[in-house]
Amino acid sequence: MLANIRPLFQEAAAIREPCTLATLFDRSPLEHATAGQIVFFEGDRALHLFAIREGNLRVCRQLHDGRRVITGFLTKGDIVGVSFKNRYLYSAEALDDVHFQRQTKVAFDQQLLARPDLRPILLSQLCDEVAAAQDQMVLLSCKSAEERLCSFLLAQLHKSTSLGFARDVISLPMTRLDIADYLGLTIETVSRTVTKLAGQGILSTGRRHEIRVLKKSALVLRAGEGDADVDNELNDTLRCCRH
Repeated sequence: MLANIRPLFQEAAAIREPCTLATLFDRSPLEHATAGQIVFFEGDRALHLFAIREGNLRVCRQLHDGRRVITGFLTKGDIVGVSFKNRYLYSAEALDDVHFQRQTKVAFDQQLLARPDLRPILLSQLCDEVAAAQDQMVLLSCKSAEERLCSFLLAQLHKSTSLGFARDVISLPMTRLDIADYLGLTIETVSRTVTKLAGQGILSTGRRHEIRVLKKSALVLRAGEGDADVDNELNDTLRCCRH
């Protein structure tokens, strides 16, 4: 009788586990990388996937003329390498102290076969990566320097909020040169635009790795984007005015 009941308890425990890809890395040892250390190199065989537990990475590609292009920034909770096939498409470098877990692609695929509930989450992540690549194409091809920076700051604001920062605080572990390389701008343009926005009372730049947003609606307007939270704030203001 007990032998028949035990599998039921095991199945119930599996159902209660959080449905995230990160759970597939729980048995892997925790590794550490310091600022500037390379986690993996562009062009190397893509044998592993990585789950970031703490810290931040920048991912970049090297052009044939030696120039660096930053293609994104990864942080706590991100899974790296899901879309890779045979080779890493970019290098990943630690921005600060990073703790991560790795797993071979073979082991990851085997675990995924045993967890069909995680397959929609995997598909969702792949779709998010495609959408992010499309957003980056629009950012670089259609937007002005100010719009690019404001769009980037809004994206970082949303990410910072999801990580537990105050709703008006943007965490920026990367340097302004990193931001410039990501946005296809010069560091002078990034610094000049931040100073301009601060002078207009839209941002406050008192701390080294943080920017405080003083007027989110103005930042959204400068980015040329719509934002549900800002729309709700404006609607609330209009309702107050009517009363």
